[in-house]
Amino acid sequence: MIDLRSDTVTKPTPAMRAAMANAKVGDDHYREDPTVAELERRAAEAMGKEAALFTPSGTMGNALALLTRGRPGGAILLDKECHIYVYEQGGYAALAGMNPLLCDSPNGCPPTDFVLEYGRRTALRYPPASLICVENTHNRRGGAVIPPDDLAELKRASEQVNLPIHMDGARIFNAAAALDLHVRQLTQYADTVQFCFSKGLGAPVGSALAGPSGFIEQARRNRRLLGGAMRQAGVIAAAALVALEEMPKRLHEDHANARRLAERLQAIPELRLNPDDFPTNIVIVHTKRVGASAPEASDALKQRGILTSIYGPAMLRFVFHNDVSNENAAFAADAAYAYFEKLAAELR
Repeated sequence: MIDLRSDTVTKPTPAMRAAMANAKVGDDHYREDPTVAELERRAAEAMGKEAALFTPSGTMGNALALLTRGRPGGAILLDKECHIYVYEQGGYAALAGMNPLLCDSPNGCPPTDFVLEYGRRTALRYPPASLICVENTHNRRGGAVIPPDDLAELKRASEQVNLPIHMDGARIFNAAAALDLHVRQLTQYADTVQFCFSKGLGAPVGSALAGPSGFIEQARRNRRLLGGAMRQAGVIAAAALVALEEMPKRLHEDHANARRLAERLQAIPELRLNPDDFPTNIVIVHTKRVGASAPEASDALKQRGILTSIYGPAMLRFVFHNDVSNENAAFAADAAYAYFEKLAAELR
């Protein structure tokens, strides 16, 4: 079975397993775990920030950013399809007490006029805006990448209304690989950044939240509030260190395999699929265009040896990762093409 549900399904590499077995550990809550300390130092350096905090998940990292930066009753500016809004259990409201102000942007980057309009609203009548969030790459928009020029424009607008920017950079290394840039050329425009070790980088667990040292200290306190203080976490931090060092250099392979699928499906006119819409490791297929629901298509592809994610009534997601070989990707592309082409032919 070829598992294209998510890049979170990867198994740790042999190098990760060896690092985990030999990790030096201590109680991280007391800041005595040397492996976690080294991971946090290197994560901050990678993001170009003063400090970083190791968290069990990206969702917790984002929640900590909202808790630490936001104000109860305040507003958060973000794209209506972003992960924080759609998939994180309403943490912006349940945990941080914030109201979402939503935009609809092709790559998920809030436009300047949106930021200026809501950032300038009087707090006497409206919930005061307190944070801008971006997602790079953008999951539900097909792994879309927000380029430096867009981020720079957003940064200029944010400074005009004195609002910090938090970047949900769960797959920020995929964005950097797609643009052939160092990751810091993207993260420099965000005040805080969360990124995952357990997605494209292939580690078994963990994320990091990076930002100013004072912010990270407050986020560390909030991590304990959420039950995220860890003990001998060096065992998992060791795998994350390998992921951070070794895995970014191979992400272009996942992008190439995703492109192979997109180009194969482009040959089916009814799908109206443009490979350029999927610059990283994610491909989204709208199944209604060939007369199927997403659950029907997912079940049919499973019978053909491919696992996918259902992203809506008629929206199917394919994600390529370290555990999908070139041969696997070729098989998946051929099988998906055969299935969707058969559906399309029945409509012609």
